[in-house]
Amino acid sequence: MFRKCYGCHSIEPGGAAQNGPNLHGIVGRRIASEPEFDYSPAMEAFARREEVWTAELLARFVADPEALVPGTDMFVPPVTDPEERAALIDFLKADRGN
Repeated sequence: MFRKCYGCHSIEPGGAAQNGPNLHGIVGRRIASEPEFDYSPAMEAFARREEVWTAELLARFVADPEALVPGTDMFVPPVTDPEERAALIDFLKADRGN
């Protein structure tokens, strides 16, 4: 499932930001906190309302990014399939020993 994200996001520890922020350790991380990424005003405003990316909040975001963060710069089709969303979130939560 992450292959759909890989064009814009890295997941390697310390990996550089691309068109999107590095997602290594995203679950439990402060929203809009990747230091090497320039977040949209919409995401920065969202970060002031919601503090941390939980698994549940990430699932809501990938289900419909524009609905959760109106004005977001993330232009991808929503992940509408609940099983695909769950697999993606599990992948992002996994400790890869890195």
